[in-house]
Amino acid sequence: MSEIYQRENPHRLYRDKKNAVLAGVCAGIADYFGFNRKGVRVAVVLTFLFPPFIPFVIVSYIVLAIVIPVKPQELYVDNDKANFWRGVSNAPAEVFSALSHRFKSLNLRLEKMEAYVTSKEFSIDRELGRGPGRSRS
Repeated sequence: MSEIYQRENPHRLYRDKKNAVLAGVCAGIADYFGFNRKGVRVAVVLTFLFPPFIPFVIVSYIVLAIVIPVKPQELYVDNDKANFWRGVSNAPAEVFSALSHRFKSLNLRLEKMEAYVTSKEFSIDRELGRGPGRSRS
């Protein structure tokens, strides 16, 4: 399959067998949404306190254990990539707002450099052999 058709965003719902207690469903859900694994497990166990939910939870867990694929070993290069893709999937507005802020700050730095390079001070410093990294003594 060509690279064009491959999925760019590797962040999707997987069963996390590495951190699993039973089948890794709770660990996978926690990883996907960025929750604490213990918190998700406690929430599932708490649903067993309400008898009407017990069959629903058991059937849902079994179905999810069958349907959700196992998480590949080398899915992300590092934690920064994992957090970025989790943010893109769960809160894209925040991620793109942060990226927009970074690009605006880079653009401001570039404008300052352009203003200096096109200024008379730069041409005088250049004629005198002084530069931004050289001393002015």
